[in-house]
Amino acid sequence: MIGVGHFGQHHAGKYARLEGSRLVAVVDRDPARAQAIASQHRVEALSDYRPLLGRVDAVSIATPPASHFEVARDFIEHGAHVLVEKPVTATVADAGELIRLATARSKVLQVGHIERFSAVGRPLAALIDRPLFIQASRIGHFAPRGEAVSAVLDLMIHDLDLILSLVKSPIEWAHAVGAPVITAADDMVSCRIQFETGCVADLTVSRVSLRNERKMRIFQRDSCTSVDFIKRRIGVFRHDAGAPAGTPALSLQESVYPKIDALEAEITGFLAAVRGESPPLVTGEDGLRALEAALLVDHELRRHWQRFPQPALGT
Repeated sequence: MIGVGHFGQHHAGKYARLEGSRLVAVVDRDPARAQAIASQHRVEALSDYRPLLGRVDAVSIATPPASHFEVARDFIEHGAHVLVEKPVTATVADAGELIRLATARSKVLQVGHIERFSAVGRPLAALIDRPLFIQASRIGHFAPRGEAVSAVLDLMIHDLDLILSLVKSPIEWAHAVGAPVITAADDMVSCRIQFETGCVADLTVSRVSLRNERKMRIFQRDSCTSVDFIKRRIGVFRHDAGAPAGTPALSLQESVYPKIDALEAEITGFLAAVRGESPPLVTGEDGLRALEAALLVDHELRRHWQRFPQPALGT
């Protein structure tokens, strides 16, 4: 396990407990942190990942995104399968190189877009055929981060990945606005994306909200599918041609799904892919498409900011 910060420590715990895997070591650039997590699982603690090259069959990478490419490349070149947290890499070129390398070496490259493994993530895909309009909202309380990364790469990329998996079409254009509220990066962002199919998606993210909300609504010709990721609820509204006169001509089919451990499901799927039992649910190509979309939105944010005069120095 490479990187055992707030999220990476949970990866380590899953590998230590799941049948069919054996946690060998944990790595963190903070030696005290590595030792603390390693002691919990009675494994080796390292501050440099390179001694593990060639020693492990598979690895999870939860380091800062700027290091994803180098670490993943080195492990793939030494024969390991890789699960890398989102975003897959810092640049599109690096993501493409990782995909090429993993394909050439016949290694699994899975990207940690965990919402696909959530209680409603998998059943949602079976309900959507040809979306026309999508609204997505992902807002929450502020949590200090180790890096000044925008809310697009921090939060919106989850919804971008989901929407891309549902629409299955290239993006035609995007427009985005945002604002840095607490950090130096954009803490709240709103964007509109149009796909080549004509589908339009409106996405809003904020990490400076007083409430937590993760919702999506997907409109098709014959239905509206409403998703609450926190409450694990999917409601499908359809026109009811048989409704009695004077009553709403809508029917609602609502399902609440059992709580599941999405990270455990993600890692279980990765291990199954490593064993050759099934392909990864979120491939390197999926991670690349989500990164391209996120960087496009970030680019449009920068373009929008150029419309505003910059404050004079000292003011």
